[in-house]
Formats: sequence, structure tokens, C-alpha cells
Amino acid sequence: MNRLYHVPLSPFCRKVRLVLAEKKIEVDLIEERYWERDPDFLRRNPAGKVPVLRIDGLAMAESQAICEYLEETHPTPALLPSDPKGRHEVRRLCAWFDDKFHHDVTSKLLYERVNKKMMGQGYPESRNVKAGATQIKHHIDYIGWLLDQRRWLAGDVMTLADFAAAAHLSCLDYISDVDWNRNTVVKDWYAKIKSRPAFRSLLADQVPGFPPPAHYSDLDF
Repeated sequence: MNRLYHVPLSPFCRKVRLVLAEKKIEVDLIEERYWERDPDFLRRNPAGKVPVLRIDGLAMAESQAICEYLEETHPTPALLPSDPKGRHEVRRLCAWFDDKFHHDVTSKLLYERVNKKMMGQGYPESRNVKAGATQIKHHIDYIGWLLDQRRWLAGDVMTLADFAAAAHLSCLDYISDVDWNRNTVVKDWYAKIKSRPAFRSLLADQVPGFPPPAHYSDLDF
């Protein structure tokens, strides 16, 4: 059986979960406390990070590499365009959310509010939280700008770029750190993507000590 070693509120794990579910690939979810540096887990991924996917006799790491492997081995439904320019735009946006958005926002809000407590690393740093709360506004504006020109983030069809963005935003929505009233176009896009069957397992997540807000699993907000 395929296995995904993950943390429920990891945007990188969630991106992989969305791709697996969209492509209807069955997988067992194994929660991994990667910060404890378990020797068995380090043998699966010496980098000591999640996600790690056990599939086809391989232990695969790094979310983008995993997602592109799944796209190549299970091409239907397609999450990357067929043309080089389209694939570049999808990959550019995946990098935007997994690198820049993660640095500016996710690491400042989710990691300070949740990860520190889970890992026993003390209290949130208010300066980081304030910076993340400011930066997310600019990112929502950018997402809105993209959606003013396109039906989906990278073009006229849903792609891996939408899953990358939704993975980060869903984690932040779980802790009520997204102001959906800032941009109705972004809110409508997120409502559309979280209504997909692939999103169901994410909306069912429950992290002990961190109950989600009432609107989190509400498809109509």
C-alpha cells in the first residue's frame, strides 16, 4: 500500500495529498513527528523533512518532485499544461508559493502559532506574526490580480499551481489567518477549489489543541 508520511498542517504535505486525491491514488496517511529525528524516518529521507511518499517501491521526498513524478506516472487528470510556456508558468507559481509565500507568510504565522507549540519551542514571536499578517495582504492582492486575468491561477484550467496556493492558504485558514473579505475574487476561487472531492480529507483534519474555525469546512464559507 502507498504511504504518505506527513504532518496535517504542512502545506507541502497538503499539496501532495491534493494531487494524490485528484488523481485517485489511494494512500495511507502516516503522521510523522519529523522534528524528533527518528532514525527510521531519517533512513527514508536523510533531510529529515516531510512529505515522504512510499510508492512504486520508492521513498520519494520534496513535494514538487513528488507531484511531478505523480503527474508523469498518472497523467490523468492533467495538472501541468502540455505546452512549455504553460508548464513554466505553473512551476513559477508553485515556486512562488512554496518559496516566497512560505517565507513571507506561512513561516511567520503557521509556524509561530502552531509549530512552535507542537515542537516545544516556546511562544510565538510577535514581530514575526505581525510581519506575516502584513505580508499576506500583499499576496492576496497578487492572487487577485492573477485571477482578474485568468480563470485559474496559471491559466484557463486548474493546475498544480492552484493546489500549491490552496495548500498554503488552507493551513492558514485553519488558524483563521486569512481575511477572505479582502478580495471576493480570491474568496470565490478558494470556495471553488475547496469544493472539489480532493479537498475533503484536508477539511476533515483535526489537530489536537488547535480546533479549526466554524467556516473552515463550510464549502460556502
